[in-house]
Amino acid sequence: MKIVRAVIGLACLVALAVVLWFATKPPPLIVQGEVSANRVDLSPRVSGRVAKLNADVGDNVKAGTVIAELESPQLVAGLHMSEAALAVAQADLVRVNSTRPETIDARRAELAAADADVTLYQEASARQAKLVTSGSSTQSQVEEATRNLEAAIRKRESAQADLDLAVAGASKEEKQLAATQVEQAKASLNQQQVDVNELIIHAPIDGQVTTRVAELGENFSAGAPLFSIIDIANPWFTFNLREDLLKGLKVGDTFKVTVPALNSAELEVKVTVINAQGQYATWRATRATGDFDLRTFEVRAVPVAPVDGLRPGMSIIASWPPATER
Repeated sequence: MKIVRAVIGLACLVALAVVLWFATKPPPLIVQGEVSANRVDLSPRVSGRVAKLNADVGDNVKAGTVIAELESPQLVAGLHMSEAALAVAQADLVRVNSTRPETIDARRAELAAADADVTLYQEASARQAKLVTSGSSTQSQVEEATRNLEAAIRKRESAQADLDLAVAGASKEEKQLAATQVEQAKASLNQQQVDVNELIIHAPIDGQVTTRVAELGENFSAGAPLFSIIDIANPWFTFNLREDLLKGLKVGDTFKVTVPALNSAELEVKVTVINAQGQYATWRATRATGDFDLRTFEVRAVPVAPVDGLRPGMSIIASWPPATER
């Protein structure tokens, strides 16, 4: 009988200890994170007035889709001016690289006339040389005929040089300058064309439009935001944890989280980033406790499998420390 009482008493003590242990056991630590996604704030590179809007808040767009068109009369006028400047430069390049046929024919005619003069004065000089030997001509007449011949020869040389210049056209330096001016005009036209092309706004990523600032007819300067697009197809989760809670967590580890907004659905996530936050996010100890300062770390994770319905801003819950799988 005594033995039975002792066993019952011992069982009561054990049960009481178990109850006390469960009563004093601290509850599991719950950490809260948030669903995030990459966001692109879309803005024009040039100023312009909104002429067309092809997307609104809530629309899903594909990368490269035209979602807005701007107009700028100033840029279009500048483009036309650059086109005209290029045409002028190209015409000048053609001019310096060619000579009119009429000009060449005129220079050839001048050379032929100079040749005829040389022949004429050569005959006159020879005749005076014979006459002077017989006394029928004076020395001064001979010298005059010689000077006339010399002048005719120089005139022929000048006519030949003019013909060569007409055939060759402009100098090498002038041609090079004209060619450089053409390249400069092309570069200016290309810049103007690039600016005009920037009036067409394309979506840079696949995603959903979450903000639309643009309104038809409104002027926007370069860099002013028009749309915000979020890549909702590739969400990620972020937690801010004190370093003593990391418990050896590593990039590549997986653990479970729940999403209250999705009927507390349980998801498996994989750690992709563990980064220390700035000093402002440091947990400061007090001297009374004898603790030390603890840094706060950002832990990022991505869902292992695609999840429908996840939206940026949703809360996620995880028991900590999690049962990680490596």
